[in-house]
Amino acid sequence: MTTTQKITPCLWFNFNAEEAVNHYLSIFKNGKILEVSHYGDAMPQHKGKVMLLLFEIEGQQFQALNAGPQFPFTEAISLSVDCETQEEVDALWSALSAGGSESQCGWLKDKFGLSWQIVPRVLTEMLNEKDADRATRVMQAMFTMSKIDIDRLQQAYNQK
Repeated sequence: MTTTQKITPCLWFNFNAEEAVNHYLSIFKNGKILEVSHYGDAMPQHKGKVMLLLFEIEGQQFQALNAGPQFPFTEAISLSVDCETQEEVDALWSALSAGGSESQCGWLKDKFGLSWQIVPRVLTEMLNEKDADRATRVMQAMFTMSKIDIDRLQQAYNQK
């Protein structure tokens, strides 16, 4: 497999990598499969099955490895998605959490167990505010949310 990135995250799937990759490509506008490799004679029990997919979403390359149940995903790693609008947050939240589970502060797990952070860009800007009181109010508001609501963040930010 050839990659154009120096570092490419490899996602370990329980022999459902093709399903996962196709799911992600159906959600994100700019994505494609770059390469597919198959198991060969070294693994006769899987010979001919897809071993690894190299794919790209929004310019970021990933590898999806079909390898079995030994190493399920945990929240120790997540994919953070920068969103420009509430509509983008809502659409990604809905599509990625379907069949999975919602958590707090913009975190969710998709139906494959992979953790995602759906983050409106304005949240980062507000949390980096030099006015500590404003940033604190925004942080406190965020702690009450599952899916991030930009209007509620803005209300907390503007509160006197």
